[in-house]
Amino acid sequence: MSKILEQKIRSSRAKIAVVGLGYVGLPLALHFAKKGFRVFGLDLDTDRVTKLNGRTSYILDVPSSDLKAVIDRGNLSASSEFAALKDVDVIIICVPTPLKSKYTPDISYIVQAVRTIRQYLKKGTLIILESTTYPGTTRELIKPELEKSGLKAEKDFFLSFSPERIDPGNPQYDVTRIPKVVGGLSPRSTELTRMLYEKIIASVHPVSSAETAEMTKLLENTFRIINIGWANEVAMMCHKMKIDVWEVIEAAKTKPFGFMPFYPGLGVGGHCIPDDPLYLYWKARHHGFSSKFIKLSADINSAMPQYALERIKEILAGQKKKLAGARILISGVTYKKNVRDLRKSPPLKLIEFLQKARCKIDYFDPIIPYLKIMSINMNSINLNPQTVGQYDCVVIATDHRQVDYDVILRSAKCIFDVRNVYRGKRDPKLFKL
Repeated sequence: MSKILEQKIRSSRAKIAVVGLGYVGLPLALHFAKKGFRVFGLDLDTDRVTKLNGRTSYILDVPSSDLKAVIDRGNLSASSEFAALKDVDVIIICVPTPLKSKYTPDISYIVQAVRTIRQYLKKGTLIILESTTYPGTTRELIKPELEKSGLKAEKDFFLSFSPERIDPGNPQYDVTRIPKVVGGLSPRSTELTRMLYEKIIASVHPVSSAETAEMTKLLENTFRIINIGWANEVAMMCHKMKIDVWEVIEAAKTKPFGFMPFYPGLGVGGHCIPDDPLYLYWKARHHGFSSKFIKLSADINSAMPQYALERIKEILAGQKKKLAGARILISGVTYKKNVRDLRKSPPLKLIEFLQKARCKIDYFDPIIPYLKIMSINMNSINLNPQTVGQYDCVVIATDHRQVDYDVILRSAKCIFDVRNVYRGKRDPKLFKL
Protein backbone atom coordinates (compact mmCIF):
# COMPACT_ATOMS: atom_id res chain seq x y z
CA MET A 1 0.00 0.00 0.00
CA SER A 2 2.79 2.44 0.86
CA LYS A 3 4.52 1.50 -2.40
CA ILE A 4 1.51 2.76 -4.36
CA LEU A 5 1.58 6.05 -2.47
CA GLU A 6 5.33 6.31 -2.99
CA GLN A 7 4.91 5.87 -6.73
CA LYS A 8 2.21 8.54 -6.83
CA ILE A 9 4.44 10.98 -4.93
CA ARG A 10 7.47 10.28 -7.14
CA SER A 11 5.43 10.78 -10.31
CA SER A 12 3.60 13.86 -8.93
CA ARG A 13 0.29 12.03 -9.37
CA ALA A 14 -0.62 12.10 -5.67
CA LYS A 15 -3.67 14.22 -4.97
CA ILE A 16 -3.01 16.62 -2.09
CA ALA A 17 -5.48 18.38 0.20
CA VAL A 18 -4.27 21.37 2.20
CA VAL A 19 -6.57 22.10 5.14
CA GLY A 20 -6.26 25.76 6.12
CA LEU A 21 -5.31 28.33 3.48
CA GLY A 22 -3.54 30.97 5.53
CA TYR A 23 0.09 32.10 5.62
CA VAL A 24 1.28 28.49 5.83
CA GLY A 25 -1.24 26.52 3.81
CA LEU A 26 -1.62 28.70 0.74
CA PRO A 27 2.11 28.91 -0.18
CA LEU A 28 2.37 25.11 0.23
CA ALA A 29 -0.68 24.53 -1.96
CA LEU A 30 0.69 26.88 -4.62
CA HIS A 31 4.13 25.27 -4.82
CA PHE A 32 2.78 21.71 -4.96
CA ALA A 33 0.41 22.82 -7.74
CA LYS A 34 3.34 24.40 -9.59
CA LYS A 35 5.09 21.01 -9.53
CA GLY A 36 2.14 19.39 -11.27
CA PHE A 37 0.29 17.92 -8.28
CA ARG A 38 -3.50 18.18 -8.17
CA VAL A 39 -4.13 20.24 -5.04
CA PHE A 40 -7.41 20.83 -3.21
CA GLY A 41 -7.34 23.82 -0.86
CA LEU A 42 -9.90 23.53 1.94
CA ASP A 43 -10.90 26.32 4.29
CA LEU A 44 -14.04 27.18 6.27
CA ASP A 45 -13.48 30.86 5.47
CA THR A 46 -15.72 31.30 2.42
CA ASP A 47 -14.21 34.72 1.67
CA ARG A 48 -10.79 33.09 1.19
CA VAL A 49 -12.28 30.42 -1.02
CA THR A 50 -14.12 32.98 -3.17
CA LYS A 51 -10.96 35.06 -3.62
CA LEU A 52 -8.85 32.05 -4.56
CA ASN A 53 -11.31 30.72 -7.10
CA GLY A 54 -11.41 34.26 -8.50
CA ARG A 55 -7.60 34.06 -8.93
CA THR A 56 -7.02 36.72 -6.26
CA SER A 57 -4.40 36.34 -3.54
CA TYR A 58 -4.84 37.72 -0.03
CA ILE A 59 -1.28 36.89 1.07
CA LEU A 60 1.78 39.02 0.30
CA ASP A 61 4.03 36.06 -0.56
CA VAL A 62 1.58 34.54 -3.05
CA PRO A 63 1.22 36.58 -6.28
CA SER A 64 -2.22 36.51 -7.89
CA SER A 65 -0.53 35.81 -11.23
CA ASP A 66 0.93 32.57 -9.85
CA LEU A 67 -2.45 31.52 -8.52
CA LYS A 68 -4.11 32.22 -11.85
CA ALA A 69 -1.56 30.06 -13.69
CA VAL A 70 -2.07 26.94 -11.56
CA ILE A 71 -5.84 27.36 -11.26
CA ASP A 72 -6.22 27.80 -15.02
CA ARG A 73 -4.20 24.60 -15.53
CA GLY A 74 -6.54 22.76 -13.19
CA ASN A 75 -3.84 22.03 -10.60
CA LEU A 76 -5.38 24.04 -7.76
CA SER A 77 -8.92 24.61 -6.57
CA ALA A 78 -10.40 25.89 -3.32
CA SER A 79 -13.53 24.82 -1.47
CA SER A 80 -15.26 24.79 1.90
CA GLU A 81 -16.71 21.35 1.12
CA PHE A 82 -14.53 18.80 2.89
CA ALA A 83 -16.00 15.86 0.99
CA ALA A 84 -13.09 16.40 -1.42
CA LEU A 85 -10.93 14.61 1.18
CA LYS A 86 -12.29 11.23 0.11
CA ASP A 87 -10.39 11.42 -3.18
CA VAL A 88 -6.96 12.52 -1.95
CA ASP A 89 -3.72 10.68 -1.16
CA VAL A 90 -2.09 13.28 1.10
CA ILE A 91 -3.66 15.63 3.66
CA ILE A 92 -1.65 18.52 5.09
CA ILE A 93 -3.15 20.26 8.13
CA CYS A 94 -2.30 23.97 8.46
CA VAL A 95 -4.89 25.32 10.90
CA PRO A 96 -4.40 27.95 13.64
CA THR A 97 -3.22 27.00 17.12
CA PRO A 98 -3.92 29.98 19.41
CA LEU A 99 -3.95 30.11 23.21
CA LYS A 100 -7.09 29.78 25.34
CA SER A 101 -5.48 31.94 28.00
CA LYS A 102 -1.97 33.21 28.59
CA TYR A 103 -0.49 29.77 29.26
CA THR A 104 -3.01 27.22 27.91
CA PRO A 105 -2.96 25.88 24.32
CA ASP A 106 -6.11 25.87 22.20
CA ILE A 107 -5.92 22.88 19.88
CA SER A 108 -9.62 22.93 19.01
CA TYR A 109 -8.90 23.79 15.35
CA ILE A 110 -6.63 20.76 15.04
CA VAL A 111 -9.23 18.52 16.72
CA GLN A 112 -11.99 19.84 14.46
CA ALA A 113 -9.87 19.29 11.34
CA VAL A 114 -8.86 15.76 12.37
CA ARG A 115 -12.44 14.74 13.16
CA THR A 116 -13.54 15.99 9.75
CA ILE A 117 -10.67 14.15 8.05
CA ARG A 118 -11.62 10.96 9.91
CA GLN A 119 -15.02 10.92 8.17
CA TYR A 120 -13.36 10.64 4.74
CA LEU A 121 -10.12 8.82 5.59
CA LYS A 122 -9.22 5.97 3.26
CA LYS A 123 -6.45 3.40 3.28
CA GLY A 124 -3.05 4.47 2.03
CA THR A 125 -3.40 8.15 2.96
CA LEU A 126 -0.53 10.22 4.35
CA ILE A 127 -1.57 12.86 6.92
CA ILE A 128 0.88 15.60 7.88
CA LEU A 129 0.35 18.13 10.65
CA GLU A 130 2.10 21.48 10.12
CA SER A 131 0.31 23.50 12.81
CA THR A 132 2.62 24.33 15.69
CA THR A 133 1.74 22.43 18.83
CA TYR A 134 3.17 20.77 21.93
CA PRO A 135 5.28 17.58 21.77
CA GLY A 136 3.06 14.52 21.72
CA THR A 137 0.11 15.99 19.82
CA THR A 138 0.60 13.88 16.69
CA ARG A 139 0.92 10.58 18.54
CA GLU A 140 -1.27 11.19 21.60
CA LEU A 141 -4.12 13.16 20.04
CA ILE A 142 -4.26 12.84 16.24
CA LYS A 143 -3.44 9.12 16.00
CA PRO A 144 -6.24 7.91 18.32
CA GLU A 145 -8.74 10.31 16.77
CA LEU A 146 -8.00 9.04 13.28
CA GLU A 147 -8.05 5.42 14.44
CA LYS A 148 -11.68 5.86 15.51
CA SER A 149 -12.35 5.46 11.79
CA GLY A 150 -11.42 1.79 12.17
CA LEU A 151 -8.16 2.25 10.27
CA LYS A 152 -4.82 1.75 12.03
CA ALA A 153 -1.88 4.15 11.93
CA GLU A 154 1.21 2.84 10.11
CA LYS A 155 -0.82 -0.07 8.78
CA ASP A 156 -3.72 1.61 6.97
CA PHE A 157 -2.55 5.23 6.95
CA PHE A 158 0.64 7.19 7.62
CA LEU A 159 1.07 10.10 10.00
CA SER A 160 3.81 12.73 10.40
CA PHE A 161 4.57 16.13 11.82
CA SER A 162 6.50 18.76 9.86
CA PRO A 163 6.71 22.21 11.47
CA GLU A 164 5.97 25.24 9.34
CA ARG A 165 8.81 27.72 9.02
CA ILE A 166 7.10 30.43 6.99
CA ASP A 167 8.60 33.91 7.36
CA PRO A 168 6.00 36.31 5.88
CA GLY A 169 7.46 39.04 3.70
CA ASN A 170 10.94 37.51 3.49
CA PRO A 171 11.86 37.47 -0.23
CA GLN A 172 15.12 35.62 0.41
CA TYR A 173 13.50 32.64 2.10
CA ASP A 174 10.21 31.53 0.63
CA VAL A 175 8.82 28.13 1.56
CA THR A 176 10.96 26.33 -1.03
CA ARG A 177 14.26 27.71 0.34
CA ILE A 178 13.72 27.00 4.04
CA PRO A 179 14.97 23.53 5.09
CA LYS A 180 12.10 21.29 6.16
CA VAL A 181 12.13 19.12 9.28
CA VAL A 182 9.98 15.95 9.08
CA GLY A 183 9.25 13.34 11.72
CA GLY A 184 6.73 10.51 11.44
CA LEU A 185 5.21 7.96 13.80
CA SER A 186 7.32 5.38 11.98
CA PRO A 187 10.35 5.42 9.67
CA ARG A 188 8.03 4.72 6.75
CA SER A 189 5.85 7.76 7.49
CA THR A 190 8.99 9.88 7.81
CA GLU A 191 10.30 8.60 4.47
CA LEU A 192 7.04 9.24 2.61
CA THR A 193 6.87 12.75 4.06
CA ARG A 194 10.47 13.40 3.10
CA MET A 195 9.83 12.30 -0.49
CA LEU A 196 6.76 14.53 -0.72
CA TYR A 197 8.43 17.70 0.52
CA GLU A 198 11.55 17.12 -1.57
CA LYS A 199 9.31 17.76 -4.56
CA ILE A 200 9.11 21.46 -3.63
CA ILE A 201 11.76 22.12 -0.98
CA ALA A 202 15.50 22.15 -1.60
CA SER A 203 16.53 20.58 1.72
CA VAL A 204 14.56 18.16 3.89
CA HIS A 205 15.88 17.03 7.28
CA PRO A 206 14.30 13.83 8.68
CA VAL A 207 14.30 13.30 12.47
CA SER A 208 13.65 10.19 14.53
CA SER A 209 10.06 10.88 15.63
CA ALA A 210 7.09 13.22 15.43
CA GLU A 211 7.88 14.36 18.98
CA THR A 212 11.37 15.44 17.92
CA ALA A 213 9.93 17.45 15.03
CA GLU A 214 7.33 19.05 17.32
CA MET A 215 10.02 19.98 19.85
CA THR A 216 12.29 21.37 17.11
CA LYS A 217 9.73 24.02 16.18
CA LEU A 218 9.24 25.04 19.79
CA LEU A 219 12.98 25.25 20.41
CA GLU A 220 13.35 27.60 17.42
CA ASN A 221 10.63 29.99 18.53
CA THR A 222 11.48 29.81 22.21
CA PHE A 223 15.06 30.75 21.33
CA ARG A 224 13.68 33.87 19.71
CA ILE A 225 11.23 34.92 22.44
CA ILE A 226 13.94 34.54 25.09
CA ASN A 227 16.50 36.57 23.16
CA ILE A 228 13.98 39.27 22.20
CA GLY A 229 12.94 39.42 25.84
CA TRP A 230 16.58 39.88 26.83
CA ALA A 231 17.02 42.63 24.22
CA ASN A 232 13.96 44.41 25.60
CA GLU A 233 15.26 44.13 29.16
CA VAL A 234 18.64 45.49 28.05
CA ALA A 235 16.88 48.41 26.33
CA MET A 236 15.11 49.34 29.56
CA MET A 237 18.35 48.94 31.48
CA CYS A 238 20.30 51.09 29.02
CA HIS A 239 17.68 53.84 29.22
CA LYS A 240 18.19 54.01 32.98
CA MET A 241 21.96 54.23 32.44
CA LYS A 242 21.62 56.78 29.62
CA ILE A 243 23.30 54.42 27.13
CA ASP A 244 22.15 53.98 23.51
CA VAL A 245 21.10 50.32 23.32
CA TRP A 246 21.17 50.38 19.51
CA GLU A 247 24.81 51.47 19.50
CA VAL A 248 25.60 48.71 21.99
CA ILE A 249 24.01 46.06 19.76
CA GLU A 250 25.83 47.33 16.67
CA ALA A 251 29.12 47.17 18.57
CA ALA A 252 28.43 43.66 19.86
CA LYS A 253 27.64 42.53 16.28
CA THR A 254 31.25 43.13 15.31
CA LYS A 255 32.24 39.98 17.22
CA PRO A 256 32.48 37.22 14.57
CA PHE A 257 31.49 34.40 16.97
CA GLY A 258 29.47 33.84 20.12
CA PHE A 259 26.92 36.62 19.51
CA MET A 260 23.71 36.89 17.49
CA PRO A 261 21.90 40.24 17.35
CA PHE A 262 18.31 40.55 18.57
CA TYR A 263 16.56 43.90 18.73
CA PRO A 264 14.19 45.53 21.22
CA GLY A 265 10.76 46.81 20.31
CA LEU A 266 7.14 46.95 21.47
CA GLY A 267 7.09 43.20 22.04
CA VAL A 268 6.43 40.25 19.75
CA GLY A 269 3.57 39.68 17.32
CA GLY A 270 2.24 37.32 14.72
CA HIS A 271 1.25 33.79 15.67
CA CYS A 272 4.52 31.97 16.25
CA ILE A 273 6.60 33.95 18.72
CA PRO A 274 3.89 35.08 21.20
CA ASP A 275 2.16 31.68 21.40
CA ASP A 276 4.43 28.78 20.45
CA PRO A 277 6.85 28.93 23.42
CA LEU A 278 3.87 28.88 25.79
CA TYR A 279 2.82 25.55 24.27
CA LEU A 280 6.17 24.20 25.46
CA TYR A 281 5.77 25.93 28.85
CA TRP A 282 2.35 24.26 29.27
CA LYS A 283 3.57 20.81 28.22
CA ALA A 284 6.65 21.01 30.45
CA ARG A 285 4.46 21.78 33.47
CA HIS A 286 2.51 18.58 32.78
CA HIS A 287 5.82 16.78 33.20
CA GLY A 288 6.57 18.56 36.48
CA PHE A 289 8.99 21.07 34.98
CA SER A 290 8.60 24.86 35.09
CA SER A 291 10.49 26.82 32.43
CA LYS A 292 11.49 30.08 34.08
CA PHE A 293 13.08 31.44 30.90
CA ILE A 294 9.90 31.09 28.81
CA LYS A 295 7.59 32.70 31.38
CA LEU A 296 9.97 35.54 32.18
CA SER A 297 10.58 36.33 28.51
CA ALA A 298 6.88 36.22 27.66
CA ASP A 299 6.10 38.55 30.57
CA ILE A 300 8.82 41.04 29.59
CA ASN A 301 7.71 41.14 25.96
CA SER A 302 4.02 41.49 26.77
CA ALA A 303 4.82 44.40 29.11
CA MET A 304 6.64 46.45 26.44
CA PRO A 305 3.56 48.43 25.23
CA GLN A 306 2.98 49.53 28.82
CA TYR A 307 6.66 50.47 29.12
CA ALA A 308 6.37 52.47 25.87
CA LEU A 309 3.35 54.28 27.32
CA GLU A 310 5.42 55.30 30.35
CA ARG A 311 8.25 56.48 28.10
CA ILE A 312 5.83 58.61 26.05
CA LYS A 313 4.49 60.10 29.28
CA GLU A 314 8.07 60.86 30.34
CA ILE A 315 8.94 62.44 26.97
CA LEU A 316 5.85 64.66 27.03
CA ALA A 317 6.51 65.70 30.63
CA GLY A 318 9.93 66.94 29.54
CA GLN A 319 8.06 69.29 27.18
CA LYS A 320 5.62 70.41 29.90
CA LYS A 321 2.78 68.39 28.39
CA LYS A 322 0.44 65.88 30.02
CA LEU A 323 -0.35 62.48 28.55
CA ALA A 324 -4.11 63.00 28.87
CA GLY A 325 -5.26 65.09 25.95
CA ALA A 326 -1.96 64.80 24.06
CA ARG A 327 -2.15 64.26 20.29
CA ILE A 328 -0.17 61.13 19.38
CA LEU A 329 0.55 59.74 15.91
CA ILE A 330 1.52 56.05 15.63
CA SER A 331 3.56 55.26 12.51
CA GLY A 332 3.19 51.58 11.60
CA VAL A 333 0.65 49.23 13.17
CA THR A 334 1.62 45.77 11.88
CA TYR A 335 3.76 43.47 13.99
CA LYS A 336 6.47 43.29 11.33
CA LYS A 337 7.75 45.77 8.79
CA ASN A 338 6.46 45.56 5.20
CA VAL A 339 4.03 42.74 6.10
CA ARG A 340 0.27 43.25 6.11
CA ASP A 341 -0.36 41.23 9.26
CA LEU A 342 -2.02 42.50 12.44
CA ARG A 343 -2.03 39.26 14.42
CA LYS A 344 -1.15 40.12 18.03
CA SER A 345 0.56 43.28 16.83
CA PRO A 346 2.08 45.17 19.80
CA PRO A 347 1.39 48.64 18.29
CA LEU A 348 -2.34 47.86 18.56
CA LYS A 349 -1.93 47.24 22.28
CA LEU A 350 -0.07 50.55 22.61
CA ILE A 351 -2.92 52.34 20.82
CA GLU A 352 -5.40 50.81 23.28
CA PHE A 353 -3.30 51.95 26.25
CA LEU A 354 -3.04 55.47 24.83
CA GLN A 355 -6.79 55.58 24.28
CA LYS A 356 -7.41 54.57 27.89
CA ALA A 357 -5.00 57.34 28.93
CA ARG A 358 -7.35 59.76 27.09
CA CYS A 359 -4.85 60.64 24.38
CA LYS A 360 -6.02 61.76 20.94
CA ILE A 361 -4.70 59.00 18.69
CA ASP A 362 -4.19 58.74 14.95
CA TYR A 363 -2.09 56.35 12.95
CA PHE A 364 -0.33 56.16 9.63
CA ASP A 365 0.45 52.90 7.87
CA PRO A 366 1.05 52.65 4.11
CA ILE A 367 -0.27 49.07 3.93
CA ILE A 368 -3.13 49.19 6.47
CA PRO A 369 -5.69 51.77 5.22
CA TYR A 370 -8.06 51.28 8.15
CA LEU A 371 -8.23 49.58 11.54
CA LYS A 372 -11.34 47.90 12.86
CA ILE A 373 -9.94 45.53 15.44
CA MET A 374 -10.24 45.12 19.22
CA SER A 375 -11.51 48.52 20.50
CA ILE A 376 -9.87 50.41 17.62
CA ASN A 377 -11.86 51.87 14.73
CA MET A 378 -10.01 54.47 12.64
CA ASN A 379 -8.54 55.22 9.23
CA SER A 380 -4.92 55.88 8.37
CA ILE A 381 -4.13 59.58 7.97
CA ASN A 382 -2.29 61.15 5.03
CA LEU A 383 1.34 61.70 5.92
CA ASN A 384 2.53 65.22 5.05
CA PRO A 385 4.42 68.01 6.84
CA GLN A 386 1.24 69.85 7.82
CA THR A 387 -0.44 66.85 9.48
CA VAL A 388 2.74 65.58 11.18
CA GLY A 389 3.36 68.97 12.77
CA GLN A 390 -0.01 68.88 14.53
CA TYR A 391 0.95 66.04 16.88
CA ASP A 392 2.64 66.36 20.24
CA CYS A 393 4.56 63.14 19.63
CA VAL A 394 5.07 60.75 16.71
CA VAL A 395 5.81 57.14 17.67
CA ILE A 396 7.69 55.03 15.13
CA ALA A 397 6.17 51.69 16.11
CA THR A 398 6.84 49.67 12.93
CA ASP A 399 9.60 50.55 10.48
CA HIS A 400 7.89 50.11 7.10
CA ARG A 401 10.12 50.73 4.12
CA GLN A 402 7.51 52.91 2.32
CA VAL A 403 7.40 55.65 4.98
CA ASP A 404 9.13 59.00 4.36
CA TYR A 405 10.95 59.31 7.68
CA ASP A 406 12.67 62.53 6.59
CA VAL A 407 9.27 64.24 6.44
CA ILE A 408 8.56 63.07 9.98
CA LEU A 409 11.97 64.20 11.25
CA ARG A 410 11.63 67.66 9.70
CA SER A 411 8.02 68.24 10.71
CA ALA A 412 7.39 66.49 14.04
CA LYS A 413 7.51 68.29 17.38
CA CYS A 414 9.00 65.19 18.98
CA ILE A 415 9.60 61.59 17.94
CA PHE A 416 9.76 58.39 19.98
CA ASP A 417 11.71 56.00 17.72
CA VAL A 418 11.00 52.44 18.87
CA ARG A 419 12.63 50.81 15.82
CA ASN A 420 15.85 52.83 15.38
CA VAL A 421 14.91 54.18 11.95
CA TYR A 422 16.99 57.26 12.76
CA ARG A 423 20.13 55.28 13.34
CA GLY A 424 23.09 57.50 14.10
CA LYS A 425 21.03 60.72 14.05
CA ARG A 426 21.16 63.23 16.90
CA ASP A 427 18.32 65.69 17.39
CA PRO A 428 16.91 67.18 20.62
CA LYS A 429 13.37 66.20 19.58
CA LEU A 430 14.37 62.59 18.86
CA PHE A 431 14.03 59.97 21.60
CA LYS A 432 14.88 56.27 21.20
CA LEU A 433 13.69 53.15 22.97
